[in-house]
Amino acid sequence: MWRDVKVRYKQTVLGAAWAIIQPLITMLIFTYFFGMLARVPTEGVPSPIFFYTGLVLWSFFSNGVINGANSLIGVDAIAKAAPDGSTFGVVIAAYAANTTLYPKLPYDPQKDLKGVSLMGVSPLLAAVNVDAPFKTARELIDYARANPGKVSFGSSGNGSAAHLTTELWKSLTQTYMIHIPYRGAVPALTDLMGGQIQLFFDAPTGLINQAKAGKVRLIGVAGDKRLPAVPDVPTFIEQGFAGFTGSTWAGMLAPAGTPRDIVKRMSEEVARIIKSDETRAKLDAMGTFPAGSTPEEFDAFIAAETAKWAKVIRTAGVKAE
Repeated sequence: MWRDVKVRYKQTVLGAAWAIIQPLITMLIFTYFFGMLARVPTEGVPSPIFFYTGLVLWSFFSNGVINGANSLIGVDAIAKAAPDGSTFGVVIAAYAANTTLYPKLPYDPQKDLKGVSLMGVSPLLAAVNVDAPFKTARELIDYARANPGKVSFGSSGNGSAAHLTTELWKSLTQTYMIHIPYRGAVPALTDLMGGQIQLFFDAPTGLINQAKAGKVRLIGVAGDKRLPAVPDVPTFIEQGFAGFTGSTWAGMLAPAGTPRDIVKRMSEEVARIIKSDETRAKLDAMGTFPAGSTPEEFDAFIAAETAKWAKVIRTAGVKAE
């Protein structure tokens, strides 16, 4: 059932550091309830933006926003909503990791939820302190191997994309670095600039401006291609770290059982907007690659992300906060 109510609505897609991306997506939404999610810093769309967009919807439909608890509350609300085509939610990278971080989830990701569309992907950037005794990714690894435990890296919290991506890099390079978890990206970035930590992975918008201001040094893109916003920064794969990728992303879900024609139409609307020239240009400037996938492609993406990060979590012994 496709409701006749149409609302022009701007939705933030991806980014980091709590101002990741300006609202970019104008979408026709026909919902009386929209289960919004949030994660601590650098895991995608920021809590303030989710809250704001929830208020926008509330003003039209007298409904609010469900937020917090590492995305669990919002996802659970989506999973338990009636599959009548009136409930959709935006999830971020934490959604895939949570399957392993939280063994007893209140919902079953495979049975209770259905992918609608992957909206965009932001490969993480790695930054080091400008006064650190290494200026490239290779130099950092050589230093870490020669000085076990003397390199500390920050993250926006245990199990965050920044944390898991760095743990994956540690595993691939067989290095020992100390993890310093923060409550958000801002304090981690502050300590990186101050020299209290030496390494920090974050979504592009959180680091690009600081790098251009000379406050941090970018040493690599954790993706399979360079970012248009910082074309001079090589990928880790280019630097010899084969297969090393880590990102934050955002995508839309619906309750399992939502009519296929509604899911398909919503997916097509998301893709149409995401793939527009205007949206692409804005996302490129922010270090985000637009996607706009089919429901089937997004389900496959989630399965791959879940398996990838499950291995990292178990190998590194990562525990949720």
